[in-house]
Formats: sequence, structure tokens, C-alpha cells
Amino acid sequence: MKKLIAATSLLALTAAGVSVADTAARPDTPLASIKAGEPMKLTYEVKASAWALFIPITGKANFRTELKPDTYSIKGKVKTTGLADILVNYDMDLASSGYVRDDHLQPYAYVSQNHDGKKNRRVEMTYGATDVAMTATPAFGNLGDPAATPPQKLDASDPLTAFIGHAFIPRQAGSDPCGPPMKIFDGRQLTWLLFENAGLKNVKTDAYRGEAYECHVTMDKVAGYKKGEANKDTLSGIDGPLRMWMAPLPNGAVMPVKIQADTDKIGKVTLQVSKLKFEPLATE
Repeated sequence: MKKLIAATSLLALTAAGVSVADTAARPDTPLASIKAGEPMKLTYEVKASAWALFIPITGKANFRTELKPDTYSIKGKVKTTGLADILVNYDMDLASSGYVRDDHLQPYAYVSQNHDGKKNRRVEMTYGATDVAMTATPAFGNLGDPAATPPQKLDASDPLTAFIGHAFIPRQAGSDPCGPPMKIFDGRQLTWLLFENAGLKNVKTDAYRGEAYECHVTMDKVAGYKKGEANKDTLSGIDGPLRMWMAPLPNGAVMPVKIQADTDKIGKVTLQVSKLKFEPLATE
């Protein structure tokens, strides 16, 4: 569950709970307005629910994104509660920053700090011209078999940029509205999420009501995993299908509003967007 929540984030978005999607594919996203000198702030929150032994397990993930004409920054907080020390006890702060391009977000720096009371690992990454520099404290025991190569790492984004930035990639008419593969590098593991559109469905959450594309997700564990682990096309702990509902918003962004997966320990886990808001960013 914690990996599902962690892997996991409008311009004129209407009031929470009453949004209606524009179902037509659009080549533009909020990045056009941002690049034109209209900085924005995105508030994106999700909540998770599941049950284990008749005991509820809950989780929350909060993301705050500031998008300026040239740069962006994302701060995230992920926390789960439930059967502490037995099944779920997860607390992580994340931060990412980089550059705003015409059609995507380009990462520069990423930091994740775990507060689970065990290793409390901190991971720092910096994207350079020929490689992604990474420091982990305490260090990883190994970087996988095989480890991610410099070109593979540079071709991917950190988890925050990959997840939030996917909403801003333009969807051209005739292409899959679920978007291209989401390429994620967390400092060790390189994973591609591949999407297949299963059609428009009606979705209702606390922050969104309307149509969304049901995207079936498969995973390509490219590098950074233990030997043999890459043969499994699911995240550890997830043994069933992973589905993500992406809502095409009036401004051209396509935002995940619901995620659902079957897990091997606690059954079905559902994540739903509880707050989704774009607003002008005040600048000095």
C-alpha cells in the first residue's frame, strides 16, 4: 500500500466535486499559459482506504506544486496508518525541482526522506549532463541486477516529477489519452508504467465528478531490481490489476483522480483525489 500511495497527484477548474471533463484530446496544457508568464500553484491530495483483519488502514498523500515560466518545485508528504509495525507504518517527505519546458517538466534535483523509524533513509539525486548523481544515507546494499545505466536514468524522471508531470504532457488527437509510458527512477529502481485506455467511465470523488479515462497499468521493471524480481510485472505486494482513472480537464491537463489495485495482503486498495485545485501563484 505504501508503494502504491508513494508512486503515486484545472486552470479554470470548477468547484470541488462538480467538475465535468472535456473528453476531446487536446495538444495544449497549462504549460502554455505558464510559459507565457502566468505562474500557477497546484494543490493535489489523495486519500487511500483498505481493510485488514476488519481493521481499517488509511493513507494520505499531499502534493504542492509551484509552476513558474522557467522552473517548478514540488513538495510531497506521504503517510499511512493502520497496523503499525505489522503491516503499515510509513511516513515520507519528498521534494523535487527542475525546469518548465513547452511540453513537459524536466527534473533537476530530488530528495526523499523516510521517517519510518527503521532505516530512515534519505535519497538525494541531481540530474547532470551525462548521469544522475545519487547519494543514499544509509547506502543501498546494491543498485540492482542489472543497475540502471546513465542514459536510462536520464531518460526517466524522479517519482514526483514523473507522477505530477504526466498530467502536463499534451495528448494529441488519435493518440492514447492515457499518455505515454511514465518512466520513474527513484535513485535505485527504474520502472516504466505502461497505459492502455479502457474507455471513458463516470468517476465520483471528493474533488472530482465527471468522466475519466480508465487506464489499465502494466509495469516494466527495467533496472535496479533484485535478480529475478524484474520478471514480475507488478509492484511488490500487488498481485492483481492496477487501474488508474485519468480525468481530461477543461484546460487540457489529464490528472489521475482514482487509482485501484488488488494487493496480496489486504485486498483491494483504493486511492481517490480529495483535493484538486489550480490557482494563480503570487510572485514578488
